[in-house]
Amino acid sequence: MKKRDFLKSTAALGLSAMLPTSMWAQTRNGRLRTAHIGVSNMGGEDLKAISSHKSVDVVALCDVDSNALAAAKKLHPRAKTYADYRVMLNEMQNQIDAVIVSTPDHTHAPASMLAMEKGKPVYCQKPLTHHVAEARAMNKMAKEKNLVTQMGIQVHSFYDYKLATLLIQSGIIGKVSTVRAWSPKNWGYDGPEPTGSDPVPENLDWNLWLGTSAERPYKEGYYHPGNWRKLLDYGCGTLGDMGVHIFDTPYNALALDVPRTIKNKCRKPNGYGFPEHNTVTYKFPQTPYTTKTLKWVWYDGEGAPKDHKQLRLPNDEELPSQGAMFIGEKGRLLLPHFMELPRLIVKGEYKELDLSIIKDQSAIGEPVRNYASEGKKHYHQFVDACLGKDECSAPFSYASRLTETILLGVIAGRFPNKTLHWDSAAARFSEEEANQFLDAPYRDF
Repeated sequence: MKKRDFLKSTAALGLSAMLPTSMWAQTRNGRLRTAHIGVSNMGGEDLKAISSHKSVDVVALCDVDSNALAAAKKLHPRAKTYADYRVMLNEMQNQIDAVIVSTPDHTHAPASMLAMEKGKPVYCQKPLTHHVAEARAMNKMAKEKNLVTQMGIQVHSFYDYKLATLLIQSGIIGKVSTVRAWSPKNWGYDGPEPTGSDPVPENLDWNLWLGTSAERPYKEGYYHPGNWRKLLDYGCGTLGDMGVHIFDTPYNALALDVPRTIKNKCRKPNGYGFPEHNTVTYKFPQTPYTTKTLKWVWYDGEGAPKDHKQLRLPNDEELPSQGAMFIGEKGRLLLPHFMELPRLIVKGEYKELDLSIIKDQSAIGEPVRNYASEGKKHYHQFVDACLGKDECSAPFSYASRLTETILLGVIAGRFPNKTLHWDSAAARFSEEEANQFLDAPYRDF
């Protein structure tokens, strides 16, 4: 399928696409039939969490790796199996109620768009897409088709992150001027592009793995199953992996839209892998929870973050290995990543959290800190929303803006130390040379 077919506006919407998913579920006695595209690694975790909901029937499994597919089939022996998601969605269109997309980043949009074209609610792993244009197209289609959608940022539904959001919006540190966020993970690659090719493993359909991305010879250890995040054609680097999780709470709490300017301090582009170290500075317009301009600085790579007075903790404590710091008019709020309470810092000392400042006490919830139970919440919220019993907290209307913000920082890595100016209304950079990276052609496969 050509890219114009994925990203075109939907002209006529069929009646089945406009029916709320809850009405479909009522005709099936409250059951939700799910199809899973990508079932290894994170896809396996997604499958496990979705299928743990008592109202879910897993009816279809799809993966380009036959070993992963066989392992998933053992857990769900009644599900039909496929290597090609296009074949699955075409053959089982009338037997599927919702689709879960857990592939490498470059296949998120092609698979999700095809599912939504067929009127299916979609749960898609983060980041929502590989390109900015895809994020906008997915949001547009989800809205036009009135579909339940959710991006896979599980911590969005965890107690600690919801609490931090409520505290910030209750004014615990006043208006926020700066956010500093970091991860020492290295989903970058500063080495040379590999030469030659290796035999494709018998269990892997390399053509289907490449999907819409450019043709490339298989090279063992560089792509499947684990290193694709490091490479321009398939992943989004550390910013696109951990950044989505760590950005999420500050982005949500401060009610941000997309930034006006972006600058990435990193090495020169090598045309193959993402930089191993990035310092990305965003500037956002004012919201009710920020000062006139909000500055956001992201650090990644070994040793991140760089020392800064705004990141120093009381008693010379070490920073959490990953997290975010809100800097406001009345103090700072540290949010470790993950499963730790936010910490209030005023005049260089920790202060006790005063939860009474939160107007809606029912929104606080219980301080659960158990991943086994917390980890399912975000998935079950999607299932319940499909059944008409809940609403998704990270629908594509939200996820597309967060993903766009992340991807603008990724693009800035192509222009080290240069400030890029983003026109959100026009969906273009002022710097014309950067606009070529907002999209990419799809390969026929």
